[in-house]
Amino acid sequence: MKKYQKLILSLLFDALGYVSLIFPPFDFVWAPLSAYLMTKLYKGREGKIAAVISFIEEALPFLDVVPTFSLMWFYTYVIKSEKVVTKA
Repeated sequence: MKKYQKLILSLLFDALGYVSLIFPPFDFVWAPLSAYLMTKLYKGREGKIAAVISFIEEALPFLDVVPTFSLMWFYTYVIKSEKVVTKA
């Protein structure tokens, strides 16, 4: 999957997380689903850590405003990429 496709999906998944602000019971479905989607979208150790963070963020009330998927995309394609360029 291309990086900008992941960005679009990340934005979409973050928007889905906002549904629970209107309909709080949505968190019961979305918290585990968001963790699963995070592991599929972002592989490896970072993806697993992000999945745990995503689950906690979606399960706890009032933390739904944190754009976890978009932050993970930014980390993967901006911050982590800069570290690779700097080391080279």
